[in-house]
Amino acid sequence: MLVLINIFGEDRLGLTSDMTILLSKFDAVILDIGQAVIHNHLSLGLLVSLPYGSNCLEESVSQLGISAKFTPISLESYENWLGLQGRTRQILTLLARKISASHLAAVCKVIERYGLSIDNITRLSGRVPLVEDEATENKKSKACIEFLLRGEVNKSFREALLEVCASQDIDIAVQEDNIFRRHRRLIAFDMDSTLIMTEVIDELAKVAGSASEVSKITERAMQGQLDFSDSLKQRVSLLAGLPEEKMKVIANHLPLTEGAKTLVRSVKKLGYKTAILSGGFTYFGKILQEILDIDYVFANELEVVNGQLTGRVLEPIIDSERKADLLRMLAKKENISLQQVIAVGDGANDLAMLQAAGLGIAFHAKPFLRENAEQSISTLGLDSILYLMGIRDRDTLNP
Repeated sequence: MLVLINIFGEDRLGLTSDMTILLSKFDAVILDIGQAVIHNHLSLGLLVSLPYGSNCLEESVSQLGISAKFTPISLESYENWLGLQGRTRQILTLLARKISASHLAAVCKVIERYGLSIDNITRLSGRVPLVEDEATENKKSKACIEFLLRGEVNKSFREALLEVCASQDIDIAVQEDNIFRRHRRLIAFDMDSTLIMTEVIDELAKVAGSASEVSKITERAMQGQLDFSDSLKQRVSLLAGLPEEKMKVIANHLPLTEGAKTLVRSVKKLGYKTAILSGGFTYFGKILQEILDIDYVFANELEVVNGQLTGRVLEPIIDSERKADLLRMLAKKENISLQQVIAVGDGANDLAMLQAAGLGIAFHAKPFLRENAEQSISTLGLDSILYLMGIRDRDTLNP
């Protein structure tokens, strides 16, 4: 006969061992097993096949002092369960500063509405202290819960989740649970407003006295309203005559994005290659390369003559398509599939790169990119990308 055994109660050393030793005495075959411990309380489920009835087993379990529930399972029910094994599996990642019951309720309602089943729920973020000390007050909180789902997802499902994100101020990513998800090998970043919390060209324009004009052109380009190459030439032309030494001053004060060091150090430890693919400038990319130990840097080159910017940018310009081409080139150079590549950016000129990668992430992105990218993060720092890779807080390397 088939029996589902649910064991619950306060955890203790050897409990699972005692239970499985007992089951072996009854010649039980384990068909499925799952265990979780939350705040020192155990929940253990075993689906077993028993050659005899379960009455004697129930008596023996009670003698172990274990609280257990025995549910007979019909052969038809078991066959239906086996049939679910072939269904596509999805990973849904819920991200927020703090996760509330209303967040979970909204997400679970969408999952239910579109007919997906939840196989497992796991917390990837660290434990949340109830009382914050000085150390935790200075560190921004982050929380992540990962759902393992069975079933197909479609555009309507993703749109429903986007509505939840907008109303609940959370982020949700959905990706297929496949072999590539666990074997990424390259992560490529845009630089301005992604790895750093500024647009360098705007900072240069402030020093050059052309901040207002440049900022307007930058915003329109990032929204996808202007061709990137043309807009870059327009903006750089407004920097003509700026002393080269001013770039060094700005480079020494580049504000790193929250979580950038943790993310890069963690993936480097795992053997990843890292790259900056930027429509910004090589001068600043090289500075970040030293700070973060980045493997590759591709960006635009400002022309300098007699110690001053000429107002021209050298060809070829790193635009949207060039970023995607460079991503493909790096994947080929590293002998990996594009499915093993992660790309992160914030503007319209990052879309082709994100679409070329196995995992493309719009990070604190402009509306155009956020609406067109597969994945989007707008509430947490760059290190939250580790959650989308299935990496827990306890496994990361803090700066």
